[in-house]
Order: sequence, then structure tokens, then C-alpha cells
Amino acid sequence: MDYTTNTHAETVRELRTQFAGQIILPGDMEYYAARQVWNGMIDRYPALVVRPINTADVITAVNFARENHLPLAVRGGGHNVAGHGTCDDGIVIDLSAMRRIEVNTAARTARAEGGVTWGELDAATQVYGLATPGGVFSKTGIAGLTLGGGFGWLRNKYGLSCDNLLSAEVVTADGRLIHASKTENSDLLWGLRGGGGNFGIVTTFEYQLHPVGPEVMFAFTFYDTEDEATMKQALRFYRDFCEVAPDDVSTIAALGRIPAEPALFPEAIHGRYFVLLGGLYAGNPAEGQEALQPLMDFGVPLVSASGVKPYIEAQQAFDADYPDGHRYYWKSLNLQRLNEDAIDRIVKHARRQVSWHSTTDLWHIGGAVARVSASQSAFHGRQAAFLLNPEANWEHPDDDAANIAWVRDFIEDMQLFSDGSRYLNFAGFQEEGEEMMRKAFGHQYIRLMVLKAKYDPDNLFSLNQNIRPVVTNC
Repeated sequence: MDYTTNTHAETVRELRTQFAGQIILPGDMEYYAARQVWNGMIDRYPALVVRPINTADVITAVNFARENHLPLAVRGGGHNVAGHGTCDDGIVIDLSAMRRIEVNTAARTARAEGGVTWGELDAATQVYGLATPGGVFSKTGIAGLTLGGGFGWLRNKYGLSCDNLLSAEVVTADGRLIHASKTENSDLLWGLRGGGGNFGIVTTFEYQLHPVGPEVMFAFTFYDTEDEATMKQALRFYRDFCEVAPDDVSTIAALGRIPAEPALFPEAIHGRYFVLLGGLYAGNPAEGQEALQPLMDFGVPLVSASGVKPYIEAQQAFDADYPDGHRYYWKSLNLQRLNEDAIDRIVKHARRQVSWHSTTDLWHIGGAVARVSASQSAFHGRQAAFLLNPEANWEHPDDDAANIAWVRDFIEDMQLFSDGSRYLNFAGFQEEGEEMMRKAFGHQYIRLMVLKAKYDPDNLFSLNQNIRPVVTNC
């Protein structure tokens, strides 16, 4: 549907009279940039992009999409790998102009609008030595990460991002503004804690804050694992370390090859296989030194960024690895165990990666993440020991098929060690459809389908990790 034609010009003119923010149409100078998202694989052409400046604008835009039967995409940070922040021939509600943050130091809470990024929220809360669990890439939007779960450097101590969501202001499909909290529309808050963007547009998130920083102990060392046996040894070491590490420690292991990036790595080590052992201690840095020392003493380091540093700097450790416009295809699988067979297969596939920019990531799941019950959150996956996340990251379209095949073959070969559930923020392009969604949420899925029917019965919010609405029990 082309909203630049005379047929629809009057409709857009009417929208302009009700909408205080920016409206961008094909042909406008800003359109090319406005339609783009982070993943260079995504190339879509919306009929219009709107940038609300307040909640009233969001309500207007939702009503406009519903009344004109337009596909509706919602963009927070625009970093969803599947490209849910844009669409063809529909409307994109881009929240990037809504970035207000309020910090309540007495209550240790923060209220942040839906266009805020984690880097911005961290900067605002770290002024007071406070933080809420976010991701590991500071340019990610708070909205998508929180609604999908939110794995980061504080998870074992303070839980996922969604676990720290205290309340939310939500614009529903029928244009209402609803407050969701433990005491008001608590079913909606439950669904927002891991159920994705299925139930409405969250215009304001309220988070619990915790004392973190301003300096933390951070382990971030790349070890030489050119030898396959050493790479396996590193994963055994990582598994064993996670079994005894205190909850103050949250870790990531990443397998890959040193990319040819002279600004980041010495030329002499370009192309060498590595295992990155990363961890953050969410407490006194002096105590963290002892707790994280094993991660810094494993083997022969290629390069290290370990040490006491500002929490904000630790949160930016991966920023250079994910440039705008690269091509990305990521998938995930929750692993119930990391035994010798699983390690052998992980190493085998990791060493077959097509692009030097790609990595194979392992996230330990434990501590506070594992202690949250199903009654508190829609997020499923707390029963797993590790999250496996092969991340294909490359530059040229000619390499699309090979990189995608690497990720798919990897995940398929690891099914033996999983119950089939996965982290939906890393779900590729969701090719598996309904089957994937059911496995991703397990026994939570039926409740989510009923909740979807309550708040979005016609599935207006379908460009997401979509849950089908059902009215009756199934």
C-alpha cells in the first residue's frame, strides 16, 4: 500500500493533524536512513515511518495502523536480528525520539521510555552507582531485550532484565494505555517478562536498580586455542568454573577466530582460533579479583582487556564486534548439559565457522536466573545449564547461504543435549514457526496464547516472536 499516492494522501494529512512527532514517507530525504535497521540482511520498504514524541503519539499511530489495516512494526533500538523493527508496505513506529529517563535513588528504581538504549540507561543510573541487568551490547534497545528476557553481565546476581521489570505503561491494540504492575493488570506484567512484544507497545519501563560500580572487576581474555584439544580443554575448564562460581559472577565463553581488525587485534594473531573467557563480578572489585582470577589464568593469552574498570566500559566490551550494516544470522538452544560429547560437537562446529567475524557463545545459566518461578515470569529456559548461541556475522551477500547453513547445521546437531527450548532474542528468522514458539515457552505457551487473545485478539502486533491468540483453552 503506497501512502504517497493521491488515494492515501488525505489519510496521511489527517494523521499529521493528530500526530506531534515526525512522519517520514517514501521520497522524503530521511526515508532511506529511517527504513534501515542494524542487520544488513534486512531490506524493507515501509509505507511510512513515524517517530512519536510521547505516549499520545503512540496511541495515534496504533489507531492509524489498525483502522487502515496496515502491517505494524515497532522499533526500539532496531537491533533485532530478524528485523522486526521494520516491514514492507506498513507502518513503522520508531520510538527513538522517546528517550526520557528518571532515576529514583531512594527507591532504587528507574523509569525509561521505550526508545532508550542500554548505554543511555547505564549512563543515567551509574551516576548514582546503580544499575539494572542489561545486555552486553550498549547500543541495544532496552525494549526488545527486556521483553524477550535479557541476558547480561549481572544475571546470576540480579536476574534477567525482564526479572527486574517492576511495571510498564503499555499501549494496547485497541489504543488504550494500560499500567501493568504486580497490583494492577498483573497478568500483563507476567507476559511482558519474557513474552516479547506481543501484547502492546511499552512506552515506559520501570526497573529495579541495584548497587553496581562505578568500578567492577572484569575478566575478558582471549586465549590461543589454535590446537583443537586446547579449545576443548578451555570449554571443560569453563564448565567446571561455572559449577563453583558464586552468584556474584556472570560469565560468557566465546569461540572464534581473531578477525582481521588491526584497530582491535595485532596483525600477527589474525585468523587464530581463540576461546574468550569473560566474566563480571557484581560486587567489591577486590573480592572480584580473587573470584575471577581463574578466568585470567587459563592458558596462553592472545590479548586481554581484564582488570578493574568502570561498569559502563565493561558494558561496551562487545560494541566493536557488531557494526551497523554487517549481515547477521543468530540462533540459540538451551543445553541441559555440557558433557564431553557436547563439547566435542561444539568445538567441531565452531571450527567450521565461515566468517572470521562469527563466534560461538556459551552463556552460563544459574544463580538468580534459575530461582525465578514460572508464576513470576513468562520467560522459559531457566531450567537449562547453558545457552548455546552460534552468531554468524559477515559482510558480503554472496556469503549468505554458507553462513546461514553453518548456524542451522550447528543447532540441529546439538538438539540431543536440549529440550528444544531457546532464547527468542536469538531465534534466527524464526523459520520453524509455531513449533519453535511452543518449544521456546514450554508449558507457558498456552497461558501466553490466552493472554494474547485478551490484549491483542486480532494479532495487530504480529511482527515479533509471535504468539497466536486463542480464546478457548487448547
